[in-house]
Amino acid sequence: MGAGAVSSTDDAVAAIKSLTREVPDFPEPGVHFKDLTPVLADPHGLAVVTDALSEFAADAELVAGIDARGFLVGGAVAHKLHIGVLAVRKAGKLPPPVFSETYDLEYGTATLEVPADGVDLTGRNVVIIDDVLATGGTLAATHRLLRRAGANVTAAAVMIELTALGGRDLLEPLPVSSLHRI
Repeated sequence: MGAGAVSSTDDAVAAIKSLTREVPDFPEPGVHFKDLTPVLADPHGLAVVTDALSEFAADAELVAGIDARGFLVGGAVAHKLHIGVLAVRKAGKLPPPVFSETYDLEYGTATLEVPADGVDLTGRNVVIIDDVLATGGTLAATHRLLRRAGANVTAAAVMIELTALGGRDLLEPLPVSSLHRI
């Protein structure tokens, strides 16, 4: 890249910074929710985020997008790379049989699922794509789920990482890339 050139990551960060809506006290008091809906609804924002995330998934055979915003960016990345996308769903949304992974949330538990039939993950190089890395529980559960299903999870990439929450630590030694760290 020549002097003065702007990388796709720089373009993505600029779009994320300018278009993300911060919603105070949602979903509970004290939380400052980062609403990425305006970034994904903007044609330029979606394009530059897709381009930048695609760089982290260049060697993947399949993209795994996490329910629900991860479906949007994961699908866009897979389309750009001419590979398939796998929806990692919340419990009860897929017909059996499924592989499932239950994990702890701040208040209770959640379960993620992928098909056990119809999509053979055995030995396939998969990159996990999501919108936000916060505490890391959902990404870590997705990583475990995909490995149990036989996938070779090579990396994870997100639009925004909330560094103060330390979610990256739960994912070690999986390589994790973030477009914007705050």
